Amino acid sequence: MSLFDFFKISGPASAKVPAAEQDRCYKKLRMQTFLTVTFGYALYYVCRLSMGVMKQPLIDAGLLNATQLGIIGACLYWMYAAGKLVNGFLADASNVKRFMALGLTVSVVVNFMMGVIGASAIGAGISSSVVFLCFAIMWGLNGWAQSMGAPSSIVSLSRWFPLKVRGTFYGFFSASHNIGEGLSFVFVGSIVAAFGWKWGFFGAAIAGIIGLVIIFLFLHDTPESKGLEPIEILAGEKTREELEADRAAAISAKAGQREFTRQMQRAVIKNPGVWILAFSSAFMYMSRYAINEWGTIFLQEARGYDLKEAAAIIGINPIFGIIGTVVSGWLSDILFKGDRKYPAFAAGVLESIALFLFLFGGGSKWVIVTSMVLFGIAIGVLISFLGGLMAIDLVPRKATGAALGIVGLASYAAAGIQNIITGLLLDGNIIEKVNAAGETVQIHDFTYVSYFWLGAAVISFILPVLNWKRKQQVI
Repeated sequence: MSLFDFFKISGPASAKVPAAEQDRCYKKLRMQTFLTVTFGYALYYVCRLSMGVMKQPLIDAGLLNATQLGIIGACLYWMYAAGKLVNGFLADASNVKRFMALGLTVSVVVNFMMGVIGASAIGAGISSSVVFLCFAIMWGLNGWAQSMGAPSSIVSLSRWFPLKVRGTFYGFFSASHNIGEGLSFVFVGSIVAAFGWKWGFFGAAIAGIIGLVIIFLFLHDTPESKGLEPIEILAGEKTREELEADRAAAISAKAGQREFTRQMQRAVIKNPGVWILAFSSAFMYMSRYAINEWGTIFLQEARGYDLKEAAAIIGINPIFGIIGTVVSGWLSDILFKGDRKYPAFAAGVLESIALFLFLFGGGSKWVIVTSMVLFGIAIGVLISFLGGLMAIDLVPRKATGAALGIVGLASYAAAGIQNIITGLLLDGNIIEKVNAAGETVQIHDFTYVSYFWLGAAVISFILPVLNWKRKQQVI
């Protein structure tokens, strides 16, 4: 069997499930698939965000500085952005069980190897520049591997769920981002606080292995591969005759359809409304990942919290993000009749207020915790709206992939740029401080970084105002 054959979409099973058992078997396997992609992708996130908890310990150990950590983080986001464009196409024709497992396997290996390299560097006296180069390459590889998770999950939902409920389950699946972020800060943060920063990478690898076990046991490629009818027939959307007729028509019209799709995609690329939303999402991702990547070290250096408590506080925001993500679609569809500009604007203002409280509200724990609750809810709404729905609303249905590709590419490219700018600003503004033990230590001054993060949040909710009178594109 060639490598291509191993990863291509599964064929129909030779043994069919009896007709009387089809419905029961389908619902069971469908729910297993849904839960697997939700929690499997959450554990993907643990392997992606582990570095965010370990920044201060890595700096304290003398292995890396803030600029180097920013560049390493940027390598992940830029490779992730490129990988999402490529792997989205590959996942459509792949065995999603094997495709999703491959990405997580690579991510597990990368986290494990970075733990080994970091641990060896101290004992062997390896220079900071060598550690930086190794970490940048491996974290970039991790970014590509991470980009295999979301396409696999979404394709799985498409293959197993009927159209009438797919949106509902997609909304619940979207909570996996928040679950994964929360686990990253709480789980990895606790491990690092208890056993040292090296175990942060190893802990993330263990979480990934748990995800792999879940994927291998409970993720299913297609209904046909399990002896069931195609999803269209199981859901009552089409008869077998209608399905076969549609497939034959699709084959005969493939060339013309391909050119029509390209024409629409070119028009979407020239749509200024899509680019406005892409830049808006880019600035939102700057502020989002500023907190995810640097919030823990901010609380340690600027507010005096220890690592475990700082990570736990940052972990509050993705947990409450579940509320924003799940409620966002319902809020705009029911209360605003599909008009998302007003709730998106309100969520952007709320995010900016929350960031202001976090950065300039002082060290009071209740203020910081409140800011993370508000920040999480706001970001949950904005990820849904600025990160996809509002761009989809502006383009024809057959061009939604192009719109999402533009927004996604801009968002993660900006997340990488944010990491580098933050690192440079921190290393360029180091001050001396006397700690509790009476020792003079060097810490980062977060003043300019705070202005940068807050400015990005404000720009992100102002830009979409330019689209308020813009209608859906007609091609």
